[in-house]
Amino acid sequence: MTVVPPLTRAAPPVPEARGDVSYAVRRRLLGGGAEQLPSASQIARCSPYGEDLQLALHLCYEQHYQGFDGVPETLEWDAGLLGVRALLEHRFESALRHDCRDRPDVDEALAALLVEPAEDTGAAQYLVSRGELWQLREHAVLRSVSQLREADPQLWAVPRLRGRAKAAMVAIAYDEYGCGRAERMHAGLYADLMTALGLDPAYGRFVDLAGAETLAASNLMSLFGLHRRLRGAIVGHFAVLEITSSPAASRLAAALRRSGAGPAAERYYDEHVEADAVHEQVVRREVVSGLLEDEPELAPEVTFGIAATCLLDDRFGNRLVEAWSRGESALRTPSHGDVDQVLHQD
Repeated sequence: MTVVPPLTRAAPPVPEARGDVSYAVRRRLLGGGAEQLPSASQIARCSPYGEDLQLALHLCYEQHYQGFDGVPETLEWDAGLLGVRALLEHRFESALRHDCRDRPDVDEALAALLVEPAEDTGAAQYLVSRGELWQLREHAVLRSVSQLREADPQLWAVPRLRGRAKAAMVAIAYDEYGCGRAERMHAGLYADLMTALGLDPAYGRFVDLAGAETLAASNLMSLFGLHRRLRGAIVGHFAVLEITSSPAASRLAAALRRSGAGPAAERYYDEHVEADAVHEQVVRREVVSGLLEDEPELAPEVTFGIAATCLLDDRFGNRLVEAWSRGESALRTPSHGDVDQVLHQD
């Protein structure tokens, strides 16, 4: 069964605030005055990877995607919100650059992505070895924050690239968007996966359940994609996604088969096992090499994109594994019962 592609659905409701900064941004989206937006000093006090800042960034970035129900489209270019977004981005990016300051060169960074970890770590490895169905459902919920956007954040980079890099990135995106067939779009396949797991596949449905680690990994794509000066970083980010996707997808497909989730749930990851094995070669030989052939000075930005993506992916995976290992939910709710109630809410 193929559900209606998420991009045709109504815009999601505005998520609930998680602190003073996200509260002020949310209030502006819902009709508050620009004079009530958060100050630079308020934002400077926010944890760069914390719930308040990451939700505030998500609220700002969503204006460039599907938007929110009841929020005027004119706010996409609201000067006050753009000013706040710039401050939030500076806080986030500064922390990332500090935490990713020790980096290898591009070839070494790419080679490291091809090496399987010596220990069984990460959410995908946990799910394939001992994951339960409720944990697979939680993983699907959290990943829906970014997966239902398709490759939209990466496509912001296309106008900023040239030659081989641009052609190869578009070729990969053509696969992501179903090779011209709406029913094969990867976001639609992910919606099918969610439906098969008994989850609501509506775009933006579960943002309120997604913690800061989930939002940060998603926000990183928008940060890199929306800034021309970060075109090297979005290429590095893209390389991580395509090089590491096939092994992870293989594990998740196996975990879903073991759980008896059914063919519709398995199809999304089975598709990525085959497609991303090819994409891995294209992204290294054409996207990354093509970019650096044209603009060799961007090599440090490519490695920054790789390091920042791996850092936030590790934080996301660690959050899930730590919670699940304790028998606890990884969602932003206090107990399994409450999680189950939210996931089944009509």
